[in-house]
Amino acid sequence: MIEVKNITKKYGKFIAVDDISFEVKDHEIIGFLGPNGAGKSTTMNMITGYIEPSRGKIIINGYDISKSPKKAKRQIGYMPENVPLYNELTVKEFLNYMAELKNVKKKEKKEAINKIIEETGLKDVENKIIKKISRGYKQRVSLAGALVGNPDILILDEPTVGLDPKQITEIRTLIKKLGKSHTVILSSHILPEVSQICQKVIIINKGKILAIDTPENLEDQTKAENSILITVEDKENNMNKINSKIKAIKDIKLVKDNEDGTKQYLIIANKDNDIRKDLFDVLPKENITIFELKQTETTLEDAFLKVINNKESEIKKAENKGVTKKKRREEELNKMNKQDRRKAKKEDKKAERKAKKEQFNLEWEKEKEENKKIKEEAKLRKKEKNKSNKKASAKKEVIDKSSKINKKEVKNKSSKTNKKGGKK
Repeated sequence: MIEVKNITKKYGKFIAVDDISFEVKDHEIIGFLGPNGAGKSTTMNMITGYIEPSRGKIIINGYDISKSPKKAKRQIGYMPENVPLYNELTVKEFLNYMAELKNVKKKEKKEAINKIIEETGLKDVENKIIKKISRGYKQRVSLAGALVGNPDILILDEPTVGLDPKQITEIRTLIKKLGKSHTVILSSHILPEVSQICQKVIIINKGKILAIDTPENLEDQTKAENSILITVEDKENNMNKINSKIKAIKDIKLVKDNEDGTKQYLIIANKDNDIRKDLFDVLPKENITIFELKQTETTLEDAFLKVINNKESEIKKAENKGVTKKKRREEELNKMNKQDRRKAKKEDKKAERKAKKEQFNLEWEKEKEENKKIKEEAKLRKKEKNKSNKKASAKKEVIDKSSKINKKEVKNKSSKTNKKGGKK
């Protein structure tokens, strides 16, 4: 579980990430979608603990990354965008080195590395020097490095950038497979990638989250019209009369005249009406031959662009509203005499300070409640862990006792056999 709460990251006056919040549940594959410079990589770097937020909290499996960075970071495997690898090492040497960095136990290291090599499809190149393998294999090596230590969470920043179509397909398939046993956060500006891999999408632009939903829901929400593209042969130009025959039709638009004499129309109907049966019934009666009929589909790309455009329009409206309000107040102040104006300005500043104080108190109380919740969850987790450890130690005791009894029996049998042998 990942909880990102009111995170902001500032570089001087520039706000890279602006007060964002979201949650990621266990074994979810979440897509961070946004144009270049939207704040995706900055957010990921904050989740991994690589950079600190200017404000807000990040909780990784119950650990606050600011207060318990080592415990939080142990939960994460990170694959950065630029594939930082040691080119002079072989694939296996690199993974051994990563295992040492992550304090993987010596007894478990060999088996764990072999499992990761098998899982990521690196068996054929495990003994090759990294600089001599292809870009696709380098991406796999970077992903394998993130998997070392068996972290619960994988954070992958642009994992398919620079790959050819075949390599992209292979990496996508691998990420889907990993999503069954890991929580995955995937950053990308490639829309089909997010649509194909992710169960949920977070759309981010200019440091702000614009939408959080499944790809399917985002597509449905931005589908403004129930529309059909139809290609027909209509020698008598009867298509213009069809809306009077089918009441659910709102509008008919000619899209293009084709070279073979057919015409393509866009038919817009009421949202809840499927008019395809009506078209197949009515059009032949009007001497119109149907060559092709299909419903227009809204893609994630359409949803993405619409969400961004709508949000930008909202921001502009809010800015204009603020400017208008400020201008109106200035006009009011200008109409006052000097003494009243001074008094009104003091009252305005007093009201502004009061509003800020109230906001601060609200945030303070909210933070106290959140801290209390985190402590309770940590206590519960510790209790469950202790319970699990007690069960494991009790089981071990039983196994040890059983082992001792077996050893004693074997020893007794052996001594009896030796005695018999001696007598002979």
